[in-house]
Amino acid sequence: MGDTVKNFPQFTEKFDGSSLRIAIVHARWNKSVIDALISGAVSKLKESGVKDHNIVLQSVPGSFELPLACQRVIVGSHVQAGATATDLLGGLGIGTPRSATPVPGSAGATNFSSAPNKPFDAVIAIGVLIKGSTMHFEYICESVSHALMRVQLDSGVPVIFGVLTVLTEEQALERAGIGRVNKGHNHGEDWGAAAVEMASRTRRWGEGKF
Repeated sequence: MGDTVKNFPQFTEKFDGSSLRIAIVHARWNKSVIDALISGAVSKLKESGVKDHNIVLQSVPGSFELPLACQRVIVGSHVQAGATATDLLGGLGIGTPRSATPVPGSAGATNFSSAPNKPFDAVIAIGVLIKGSTMHFEYICESVSHALMRVQLDSGVPVIFGVLTVLTEEQALERAGIGRVNKGHNHGEDWGAAAVEMASRTRRWGEGKF
């Protein structure tokens, strides 16, 4: 069963996440599954070199709220980056200094590349939708899928689709690696790896490197 076509494709190329900043935006419904998926994603991000302070977690009530949250988190990270740039320039005596605001990450001159508030390179959207007895499941699945795709196309920032759309609770547990019968595989790990890869590739493409 190890070579089934559904397996996550493995690549020999390794991606260095040490310079990346990644956001994880997650819903709170089905907490035990969500927690396991977040743990898997964070573990893989760290394994790929992403630093603790560059992994930012935000939560929303449910999966329907994920697209707006991802969009605003991306926008907000650019606002942060702008504020950081202003602080750094002020600290170097360029422009009007903002004496009340500390320069992030240092007691002296700070390199822009080490600024902790740079824009996000990728966002992982995590949610769990389990089919019930009404059409609610179908409507939410379709809306969230289309909206998350729109966010990444409009922003140019990779948004990793980490929303489980399953028919039973057991299916959700298995895909979080905590199944009762078959433990299964934690898909959060795959999403973490995908975030690092897509962030790295998008950066290269933006520099005209292929």
